[in-house]
Formats: sequence, structure tokens, C-alpha cells
Amino acid sequence: MRRTAELPVIGMDIAKNVFQIHIVDCETGEIERAKLKRDKVLQFFVNRQPALVAIEACGGAHYWGRILQAHGHLAKLLPAKQVRPFVVRDKTDARDAQAIWVAAQQPHIRAVPVKSEQQQACLALHRMRSQLMKMRIMQTNALRGLLYEFGIVLPEGHHALLEKIKPELAKAEDRLPSVISDSVMEQLVRIGKLQEDIDQLDRRLVALAKTNPQMQVLQTIPGFGPLTATALAATATDIHSFCSGRQFAAWLGLTPRQTGTGGRIRQLGISKRGDPYVRTLLMHGARAIIARCGRSAWVSALLQRRPYCVVVAALANKLARTAWAVLTKGAAFDQGRWNPGELAT
Repeated sequence: MRRTAELPVIGMDIAKNVFQIHIVDCETGEIERAKLKRDKVLQFFVNRQPALVAIEACGGAHYWGRILQAHGHLAKLLPAKQVRPFVVRDKTDARDAQAIWVAAQQPHIRAVPVKSEQQQACLALHRMRSQLMKMRIMQTNALRGLLYEFGIVLPEGHHALLEKIKPELAKAEDRLPSVISDSVMEQLVRIGKLQEDIDQLDRRLVALAKTNPQMQVLQTIPGFGPLTATALAATATDIHSFCSGRQFAAWLGLTPRQTGTGGRIRQLGISKRGDPYVRTLLMHGARAIIARCGRSAWVSALLQRRPYCVVVAALANKLARTAWAVLTKGAAFDQGRWNPGELAT
């Protein structure tokens, strides 16, 4: 295939059924627009010379990226938020395709690497687990709130609630209506089934991590378990596209936002850009290190002058940098030299 700079650029706005194409001939300036049904898209690209096909990184984009690459084209997925400023006047599918074509030629916009089927399958398991966790939390919170109306106060946390709820129901058996007691027990059965489904997904993620070298290497880092390792490895498709650990941490939204004018720059809170799910897992890992491991001098000194959550974010930043170093070197983390405040940068 020719070099990227020599390939003609095609902007494609994808949808469920109707796709919009925008092409500009760089030599003649002629503009070609086409509206294609879903079953005609592949035929359109099979009959064309290799091109750089730009797509917004939205639902279905990675699938089409793999399809186009399999047929000799180069797929470039663009962040949707960075394409939006190039939409001129009213938003239509044709305007979107034109904006994608323009954004694809901006050197400052970083493309989203096309994910493999295995990576998407791993992230799909995480999304299913996250949804089930949300449903379980809703069920337990509803139980806690409903029983509070009958004078039964239950502790926070899933495991603490399950330990206390049956003894508390037994104590209040005389004053609690039987219809409420029966309904609460049925609710506990539903919560138990949700937990079984969550445990099944956890086992699948653990089995998936055992087959992937990157995920195995990540689990050698303190604060990284199967969940964080699988999510990070599947999200960071091309780790070598990041020049440094700081750039990788910035991509995950763990570096400070900056605002400035007149040569004066102020540091604000973390930017929270990037994938919020992976960032949350890194925060949980950092919180576990501070709570359960021996605190280093760096962590202790930081806790004396900064709020707890700020220290957690700082340590999560170090974990992200360490993950970048481990993945780029392809070597396991040296546990013997580990210090919570001296993770690799």
C-alpha cells in the first residue's frame, strides 16, 4: 500500500442503515458525495483503489475499520468531539461526512487505533459486568431505603448488608408485615442471581487474562488485578503510540488541566479525559495501595499537605505511568524493588 500522505481521503459518516460518503479530488477539486445503504457499502469500497477512509470513532466504527483494512484500505478513526467543530452550519449526514474529511487531514488530531475482535470482546464483558453491578447496587439500595421506613437500619456495602439483613428481619418479625418480609426475601434471591452472573463474568475475564501476555504483565504491578489489567490492555490498543508515561497518563485523564493567558499558566484538577471506566479502576487500585500497603515516605508526606483524594489521583497517575513502562518494555514489574511512592515513571 502507498504511504498515508499519498492515499486519497474519504470521509464516511456511518449509521445503522444509511452511510454518507464525501470525497474531494485534490487535483481537480471535484467533490463527490454518495449516500449508500448498509448492504452496498462494502461493494463501494471493494471496487475502489486503496484509500484513507476516515470514520468517527462511534458505535460500529471498529467493525468497519477491520472490514476496510481487510480489503486493502487504511481506516482512520477520529474522536467525535474533535470532528464536531468542523461541521459547517446545520448538522446533516452530508455535513458530518464533510467534517470528517476535513478533520482527517488535521495533524493535531490523534486517531483512535482500530481494536481487534478480542479486545472488543474483552471490553464487552466489562460493559456487561458494569451494567450488572449497577443493577445490583440499585437493588441493595432499594432494600436499604425501603426497610429504613420500617425502622430497620442496614449498613452500607453489599457484603455487610447480606450479613445483617436476615438477623434484622428476624428481630423485626413481629412488627414487619409478612408481605414485606416475603418480598424482601424474593429480592435477595434476585440479588443472589445477579451476583452469580457477575462472578461468571469475572471468571471469564480471568481466563481471558491468562491467554494474553500484556494482561499477565500488567497484573505484576501493585494495585492491578484481572479487572484493571484486562480493561487497560483492551483499551490501550497501541501503547507504542505514546511517547512517554506522562502522555499515557494524560490520555487517561490523570494529569492536571491547564488554563492560562498572558504567559501565566494555572494548574487545575485532573482533566478526566479519556475512558472513565479505566480511570476509575486505576483510582480504586491506588486507593487499595494506600489503605492496605505500607505507606511510603512520599505518600505519607503528600497526605500531610494534600487531601486524601488528591493523593489517590497522584498515585493513580504513577500507576498509569508504570503500566506504560511495563507494556513498552514487555517485562514484568520488579516486585522486589517496589515502593508505593517510587513507581516507574
